[in-house]
Amino acid sequence: MRSIVVREFGAPSVMQVEESATPAPGPSQVLVRIRAAGVNPVDTYIRSGVYAIKPQLPFTPGIDGAGDIEAVGADVTGWKKGDRVYLFNDNSGQQKTGSYADHVICAPTQMAKLPTNVTYGQGAAIGVPYGTVAYALFKRGQAKPGETVLVHGASGGVGIGAVQAARAHGMTVIGTAGSERGMKAVEEAGAHVVVNHREDGYLEQIMKATHGKGADVILEMNAHLNLDKDLTLLAKQGRLVLIGNRGRIEIDPRGIMAREASVVGMVLFNIAPAEFGWMHAAIGAGLANGSLRPLVGREFPLADAADAHEAVMGTGALGKIVLLP
Repeated sequence: MRSIVVREFGAPSVMQVEESATPAPGPSQVLVRIRAAGVNPVDTYIRSGVYAIKPQLPFTPGIDGAGDIEAVGADVTGWKKGDRVYLFNDNSGQQKTGSYADHVICAPTQMAKLPTNVTYGQGAAIGVPYGTVAYALFKRGQAKPGETVLVHGASGGVGIGAVQAARAHGMTVIGTAGSERGMKAVEEAGAHVVVNHREDGYLEQIMKATHGKGADVILEMNAHLNLDKDLTLLAKQGRLVLIGNRGRIEIDPRGIMAREASVVGMVLFNIAPAEFGWMHAAIGAGLANGSLRPLVGREFPLADAADAHEAVMGTGALGKIVLLP
């Protein structure tokens, strides 16, 4: 099989395509033929060696993917050859080779059925982004129908998913983006109000959209840029969920105190395995009924994984970046 292999931590160039024998699944494992692999910012942190979790070298990167089951182990039930699936890391510690390959070994608990109305590329855009959305919006943010949700940085893979999920659950959704293309994608995802966070006065536009009340829940993708501003946009008893951050920032804590607000963080790899059942049941229902529609922004061939890593860390993210083995 062809796969991306990392033999030393470092720049994107450390990722090289290598050929090896296609592995056979063990008794409790499944072999999946990967049709598309998702690229996430966290993949770049792991590759560079700066992430808290460091895989043993050499390793194949990749958490998200989608494809067809090619073989099942003797002890596996409920799955058969030919089933369409998407993959995710369930944090159980069970073996899964990285998804930047044309085949992957995984445990049945690390797969979910991919509805026929969802493409493989879209399937590769589900695991980390939509798992993050489900946990951040409903578990950490405690968002409820009728509330106002601000998705700050809504044009990326997580942001698009958050807009769709909040809209589907009866929330008023405000989304921000930094380009006309991004704003159009956020609007098409279902946001009631879309503002350009690169324009002067955008904070006032957001407050006007909430009639001066502020947002009940804010999902923040770039806390190092926006956290202090977000504190001025919260409603009383509002909840701010930190999803992404790339540096330090100075804040005025009075923005939290006066509103009796809550600021909470989340990291997908901290989620207990027991949480993945309800998360992916909800995601599966949304995919099947069309309320969740992953957006693929760019596709790269597997050999161009280094370029994909450069792109995912660039500005102006639009949807998900995927690799095609």
